[in-house]
Amino acid sequence: MKNILITGKNSYIGTSLENWLMKEPDKYKVDTVDMKDGSWKEKDFSTYDVVFHVAGIAHIKKTKENQDLYYKVNRDLAYETAQKAKQDGVEQFIFLSSMSVYGIENGVIDKDTPLKPNSAYGKSKIEAEELINKFIDSSFTVATLRPPMVYGKGCRGNYPRLVGLALKTPIFPKVDNKRSMIYIDNLSEFVKQLVDNRSGGLFFPQNAEYVNTSEMVRLIAEIHSKRTVMTKLFNPLLRLLNISMVNKVFGDLVYDMSISEYENDYKVCGFRESIIEIEGIRK
Repeated sequence: MKNILITGKNSYIGTSLENWLMKEPDKYKVDTVDMKDGSWKEKDFSTYDVVFHVAGIAHIKKTKENQDLYYKVNRDLAYETAQKAKQDGVEQFIFLSSMSVYGIENGVIDKDTPLKPNSAYGKSKIEAEELINKFIDSSFTVATLRPPMVYGKGCRGNYPRLVGLALKTPIFPKVDNKRSMIYIDNLSEFVKQLVDNRSGGLFFPQNAEYVNTSEMVRLIAEIHSKRTVMTKLFNPLLRLLNISMVNKVFGDLVYDMSISEYENDYKVCGFRESIIEIEGIRK
């Protein structure tokens, strides 16, 4: 049996992983710990085989006043947690990083793409990676994940915004774009396999296919019996509005598929099936 500690109580990804692993209670024992105060420092990590560090901040608007918080939580807390895990004899540390470490909004990311984070979130994540990797040795394995957008039932971020548009907007731009995304069940299965194999290194899990934003909105609307007209009339305006939010929704941003292929298949749910699973429940 693998004993796993998830650092980040009530986090979306952490809770989802716990539920995924608890389908096999004879193989995994999962605990979570709240990282919002210093009490976690008194917890004994030595009983765990794996620490999965998901505690962090992402979906808050950055201001001058809260910029330091990104570094305190996403970098310093991650470093301190990894340090404690190593000192207490934990064998594997899994760190949830981000695609944001590349600092690009359009393009294809492959194994040679340089790291150029342009936000406090991306910078804090890559600095955390660098600090944590210093702990790696024969007795302490570090697995770093840089997933693209994670979506699933109850998630935060861009997906619920797209759902809102799909349900309220009768007309939507028809854009032929591609986005790398990962369904929460696929991510949970990927982490499970990392745990099973005590894998270390840098990982880029994503769905088996790229996602088209217009098709996602159309499919969500269809499941809810809403009719959305797709039109290219707005496309020239979208090209002129070269702003971050438009790029995040309609731009092309993908991982090269070759860097997301691993020995074991973790893609347990296809894109269409994932949307049906999420929105079919919501109806």
